[in-house]
Amino acid sequence: MIERVTAREVLSETRRVLGLAVEDTGSVDDALLAGLLRRSAGVQCPCSRATLRASVLECTRALAGDVADLPGRIDDAIEALTVGGDLLELDDVVTEDDEVRQTWVFAAPPGFVVRPTGTAYLFGVVRDQDVFLPSSLSKRVTHDGFARFIEARPGEGLADELREQGLQEISEGAWLKSPRAESPGDMLRRADRHLGQQAPITAVDDLKILDPARPVRYYAGRWVVPGSHSGTFVARRPQDFGAARWCLVRLKAGVPTRVLDLPFESSRWRGCDAAWHLQMAMDHCRQCPQRYRRRVGAHGIRFDFYSPLPQWSQRRLMVFGEVLPRDRSLLSYCLPAAEARTEEKFLHERLWLAPTEDSDRE
Repeated sequence: MIERVTAREVLSETRRVLGLAVEDTGSVDDALLAGLLRRSAGVQCPCSRATLRASVLECTRALAGDVADLPGRIDDAIEALTVGGDLLELDDVVTEDDEVRQTWVFAAPPGFVVRPTGTAYLFGVVRDQDVFLPSSLSKRVTHDGFARFIEARPGEGLADELREQGLQEISEGAWLKSPRAESPGDMLRRADRHLGQQAPITAVDDLKILDPARPVRYYAGRWVVPGSHSGTFVARRPQDFGAARWCLVRLKAGVPTRVLDLPFESSRWRGCDAAWHLQMAMDHCRQCPQRYRRRVGAHGIRFDFYSPLPQWSQRRLMVFGEVLPRDRSLLSYCLPAAEARTEEKFLHERLWLAPTEDSDRE
């Protein structure tokens, strides 16, 4: 017998298989997208971001309500899983052709980090498996958007149980490791030295730069094609295979004279993380720092960000707080009041961010 099923029934069954709460909403939410991406990563990885996106897009296109917005949502979900540790992104991966180097995505092995509250933050993927914990633990997993947690019970040795299941425990210090502290001026001088060591050039095809003169609260609007710009800029340049490369470029009246791909060779961070951090330093030194909005809510302190944050800073917000739906912002998090003061100090001292004028005051 052939039985016809509806999109709503397919989504409900998919949620059940992925270990999610079965909700009869008929929509593809963030938790479902995350589960589908982890499932696909267990089959496809290592692969490019484009391959991973296409695999999930193909199976959800007929099920999602807003199909036009789906590719962008999948890209955002891949980035969130990379920040959260489910996926690992490596630059300059050599394929069959030694001359072709791409950025590839790998599925991270299962692991966990114990949060200050005792809750275990889970990450990682097991090939061809949707749930890698026994039912006694898997039924306690909370799916919060792209993140997964297990709340510890009083007197419970949750970390010991997870280690017995083969999960690797990552210390909070290692998980939240960040670049060495330096002033924005020192960072820019170091970058300028690296850039100055590059061979002179006369052209870069289809180059786009982050224009520091454009408003810091509209990230997409800061990307422009060089006109009469002169100075050093964070930029992106296309390549034959894979996503556009992040780079630092020196321009003279709109003409590139030197270019340096990011990150620096000795860095462990992604090119985008290095680029966003450099842009924060540039904006700070121009006395136009990037902004965040701070608001007091019923469950903690809400932080809204208008520009991307480096992976190592997002992990702090993810471990100490929780992701919220965006509100006229690029990223939003809620932090417990007890953690907010420390993390806000981190935003000031390590990212050189400043609160908006409409932020709540203490």
